[in-house]
Amino acid sequence: QVQLVESGGGSVQVGGSLRLSCAASGDRFSDYPMGWFRQAPGKERDVVAAISWNGGVTYYANSVKGRFTISRDNAKNTVSLVMNNLKPEDTAVYYCEAQLPGRALTTRPEDYGYWGQGTQVTVSS
Repeated sequence: QVQLVESGGGSVQVGGSLRLSCAASGDRFSDYPMGWFRQAPGKERDVVAAISWNGGVTYYANSVKGRFTISRDNAKNTVSLVMNNLKPEDTAVYYCEAQLPGRALTTRPEDYGYWGQGTQVTVSS
């Protein structure tokens, strides 16, 4: 199993930037493809970005392509999400999630078995 703790959320104005970080502990971090999901009030949890175990493959939701960048450092057991040019529709609770090991990178929420407590991101105009 892996335990995840997110940090870096906050309130910014439109066009601002934030960097979310997720620290992992427990099992070997490099075994886990990782993803960032978000959930806005009244909406389902959706994938924002995902990254393979070695960082060689990444995925971005269309709504964040060109603005968000996911990365990981297996030596430090961390995964990050840099968010630029933030928009009000990016407002949500962001969750760092670990995909169940032994599978190719996916974006299906049901393939992710571990997540942190979430961090709030609020973008105001």
